[in-house]
Amino acid sequence: MKIMPLQNQLTAIILAAISALFLVSYASAQMPTPVQRSKQMKIKIGTNTFVATLENNATAAGFKALLPMTVKMSELNGNEKYFRLKDDLLTKPSNPGTIHSGNLMIYGPKTLVLFYKTFPTSYDYTRLGGIKDTTGLPAAVGSGSVTVTFELE
Repeated sequence: MKIMPLQNQLTAIILAAISALFLVSYASAQMPTPVQRSKQMKIKIGTNTFVATLENNATAAGFKALLPMTVKMSELNGNEKYFRLKDDLLTKPSNPGTIHSGNLMIYGPKTLVLFYKTFPTSYDYTRLGGIKDTTGLPAAVGSGSVTVTFELE
């Protein structure tokens, strides 16, 4: 049996340790991450607070990273309020067929839309989430621009 010099033994140990660390790191990167559950969010409009559930998608994750935020949302079509975000979000638009009161969506890559009436649509949106109980939502948003605060619970 041949004995390796101490320097060669140390080099072999260090290389083995580096290889082990690389393999653990590589294996961790390859494992799927657990699916995150939808988060609850508060939407404050004047003295009203609505609870919304966010979707589990890349768009909602990008939106969550912007929170908390207070924005002035503009009126459009007598059924929605909108605000153009500074940056694009990753989106995967599709046509929902029907918009429901309380839907929170992204139109295009950066237009945040809060719907306060239910109606059919031919437009494509990416769903962010929705308000659970929309009682009082139309009155809260009113007929003009409105200041809205979005924050995670």
